[in-house]
Amino acid sequence: MNVLAPVKSLMATNLITVGPEDKLTVVKEIFEKNKIHHIPVVHYKEMIGLISKTDFIYFLRGFNRNEEDRFVNEARLRAYKAEDIMTKGLAKLNPNARINVALEIFLENRFHAVPVVEDNGDLVGILTTFDIIKALATEEVTAKQILDSNKLR
Repeated sequence: MNVLAPVKSLMATNLITVGPEDKLTVVKEIFEKNKIHHIPVVHYKEMIGLISKTDFIYFLRGFNRNEEDRFVNEARLRAYKAEDIMTKGLAKLNPNARINVALEIFLENRFHAVPVVEDNGDLVGILTTFDIIKALATEEVTAKQILDSNKLR
């Protein structure tokens, strides 16, 4: 992986988003039907927050480990909106920012996802630690790299 390549070469662009007024029943359905861990909250095209699956589960449990009554959870989901639990003030990247910049953000802040936005604030993608791991795992290793690594031993 070329860490000097732009993040747009790795970011996910087929995003599932919610609006700030969407009920948490919608958020629950998205998490249940899709293999994603982050849902951007957008107002028109502007990114205003992010809901992680972990934050959503903490909300459901009321910050304790005991499972609440199913009916209580359903009532909470209908009573609250995406804007009530979303994380605000996120780090954001421009699509042309280098992957190494994203890596620094992940290391320093322990984030697992960084929204990618245009200069006008429009959300165009999201880069996750999973995207980077997937890129590394599928990277082809050249014979030269193997020889060089053997020389270091």
